[in-house]
Amino acid sequence: MILINLLPHRQEKRAQRKRSFFVSLALFALGGAAVVLTWYSMLQQMTSAQEARNGFLRAEIAKLDLQIKDIANLRAEIDALKARQQAVEDLQTDRNTPVHLLNELVRQTPEGVFITSIRQNGQVVAITGTAQTNERVSEFIRNTLYNSPWLEKPELVEIRAANVVTANREQRRLFDFSMRLTLKRQQGPSAVAAVAVPPPSAASSASGAAGKTVVATPVKSS
Repeated sequence: MILINLLPHRQEKRAQRKRSFFVSLALFALGGAAVVLTWYSMLQQMTSAQEARNGFLRAEIAKLDLQIKDIANLRAEIDALKARQQAVEDLQTDRNTPVHLLNELVRQTPEGVFITSIRQNGQVVAITGTAQTNERVSEFIRNTLYNSPWLEKPELVEIRAANVVTANREQRRLFDFSMRLTLKRQQGPSAVAAVAVPPPSAASSASGAAGKTVVATPVKSS
């Protein structure tokens, strides 16, 4: 007996294939959605972790900024204290400057040189005086240049011959001169400790040296 299928099998197969296609498509869509959700969740976790790290770094940077500001303030205070200390030391040194000046002039002025006036303007000292010879003035300049810890840069401004009448009405040939010196500024506490006791001839002159302009009597004679 011959069996004949009169049902529309072709349409049924096409419908079955279509259902299979849509089922596969749905499965792929679900798999893709699961992958996307998993990747999105991982991205969210990585973003949260990075934000946490960034927050930690910002907090640490803020702490470091505060520390840097404190260090800058400390440095400013240290610099201010150093400036005050230097100002006090300079004042202490300047207070003893007339004593040092007169003491050094007594030590370095050779025989035969008479200092008639001393004027100080800051660290520059102008000296005028009379000498018996030119060699005495040269010796005075050498002494202040090489032998004095407080005087430097001697500069002869002028020297000229002058005839002087003595008490015996004798004429003597002397030399009037003027020169400039520079006072060395001593740094640190050693400048205060370096104050030497002046000789008796300079002690009487130092008592009148409170100002910046000093007029001295002859410090040495032949």
